[in-house]
Amino acid sequence: MQLGRVRGTVVATRKDENLIGLRFLLVEELDARFAGTGRFVVATDAVGAGSGEVVLYASGSSARLTEITRDRPVDAVISAIVDTVDADGEIVYSKSDPAPHEPTRSNASRSSPSGGSKSGDSLSRGSDSGGSTSGGAK
Repeated sequence: MQLGRVRGTVVATRKDENLIGLRFLLVEELDARFAGTGRFVVATDAVGAGSGEVVLYASGSSARLTEITRDRPVDAVISAIVDTVDADGEIVYSKSDPAPHEPTRSNASRSSPSGGSKSGDSLSRGSDSGGSTSGGAK
């Protein structure tokens, strides 16, 4: 399975009768930092995904194993909408906060674009907003 982001829809009014009733979405493959790779696939939607959502999709013969794609001429199917991705104990993607996250390094500081350093024990998205996310601490 691959991670991808739905970029749009594909409409085909004339198609094989085995494809009638299927919804087709344009999906861009994502890299490990959740950035688009520039590689696209047209995938059948088995789960009701929407534009901009991060999804899991299967390609090849695996794409024909879902209930709606069984014995149909498809090469890719969206089989899940991603809620969160955890890597090494840190959330690197969350549907509720879709900006890509960059885990902090606990053993070293990183240089910021302004020449200073950033460090900390919380998740950093690499933004320089400087705002607190303490959630109402007084």
